[in-house]
Amino acid sequence: MRAKPSSMTRRLIVGLTVATMLFWIAAVAAGALVMRGEFDEVFDSALQQTSDRLMPLLVEDLMSQTSDGGPRQTLASSAGSESYLTYQLRDQSGQVLVHSHDAPAEPFDVPLQAGYFTTPNHRVLTTESVSGSLFLQVADPLFHRREAMAETAAALFLPLVPLVPLSVLAIWWIVRRTLAPLDRFREAISTRDGGNLAPVALAGLPAELRDMESSVDRLLDRLRAALESEREFAANSAHELRTPIAGALAQTQRLVRELSEGPVKTRAREVEASLANLSRLTEKLLQMARADSGIGMSDVEADLVPIIKLVVEEFQRMRAYVGRLQFDAPKGLSMMRRIDVDAFGIVLRNLIENALFHGAEETPVIVALSEAGVITVANGGQVIPAEQLTDLVKRFRRGRTGAAGSGLGLAIAISFVKTMDGTIEFRSPATGRVDGFEVAIRLPSASDTRASPIGDRP
Repeated sequence: MRAKPSSMTRRLIVGLTVATMLFWIAAVAAGALVMRGEFDEVFDSALQQTSDRLMPLLVEDLMSQTSDGGPRQTLASSAGSESYLTYQLRDQSGQVLVHSHDAPAEPFDVPLQAGYFTTPNHRVLTTESVSGSLFLQVADPLFHRREAMAETAAALFLPLVPLVPLSVLAIWWIVRRTLAPLDRFREAISTRDGGNLAPVALAGLPAELRDMESSVDRLLDRLRAALESEREFAANSAHELRTPIAGALAQTQRLVRELSEGPVKTRAREVEASLANLSRLTEKLLQMARADSGIGMSDVEADLVPIIKLVVEEFQRMRAYVGRLQFDAPKGLSMMRRIDVDAFGIVLRNLIENALFHGAEETPVIVALSEAGVITVANGGQVIPAEQLTDLVKRFRRGRTGAAGSGLGLAIAISFVKTMDGTIEFRSPATGRVDGFEVAIRLPSASDTRASPIGDRP
């Protein structure tokens, strides 16, 4: 089964939204990296300033005090307060001489030399004084840097939450408004077919679609001229051929009656059969020309049930089809439709003729009308494969049969049903049977919406 193609609008909305989000995330990530570097500079500057202020104070305090053999701890500035920075004053041997109240008594695990060092949990700045005999190490817990970085990243990423749906809505609105002329152009082209080749002529198209509209209109003009020429040629040729063919057929039939049995009469009968086939082909060409001209609808409602009965009775009176045709319809049923009765009669005649020609002679052809207004013509015979069914509806295509025919009957029926805004369906085997072929027609009533015909318009 062929997958349904995705719409350009959806692809644009999804693509633009994803691209916007990716650009936003990339910008936030880049901003976060820049902010991280800035934060490191700020915190390192705070370490430097703290170290510059503490060093002279601690050295002066150390020189004025008498050592008792162990490191001294400075008092907390206030009870219960938390210090972001801790420090240790060490001598050149690495021994801790003074440390802050919340710093460990053990030396920091960093080299005893000037510079910045990073441990798993701290950022430490080491400065020296007194000709390299004293070293002050100020430590900043990395937790504070990470917390600041996390809060900044969250502040940058949080706008994505409302931005995603708002971006989708904004992009959807912009794309729909931008592509609205393209949708109108597409809808206008989709209504053009063999029965409607009028120029597109849409107002308000953007410049990008103007040249395309002009090209489509020129193509429609050329196609309309070609189709009209073809239809006119077929109709005129068929019409001009009817009279001479009918005359030749009449003369041949008279000749057949006058000749005695023998080879000459046999050849005359073959000529008669060929002329009869040519006469039927001419009639089919005229019908096809009428179907292509768009005849099918009518401004006045008519009951189609009497038309069906009349056509069925016409075939039932023919000697070749006596007992082979049946009509089945509920009593008192009417079928009021705005359909041209002549066009409907042509459709029904072609379907019945096709069923009688190609159906099994021992199985009757059944023309049925349901209460739902569905007209079916079913005949017996071998089951037609699905791939051959689609081929039968083409012009001049015939199935595997030895019966005479032009291969135009089903194509004529399809063309007329399309102009009637109806649907036509082919089934094999026939409904409720294991063999045979069936055609079902549904014609819309006046209140129905436009139907979707089955088959390709030639």
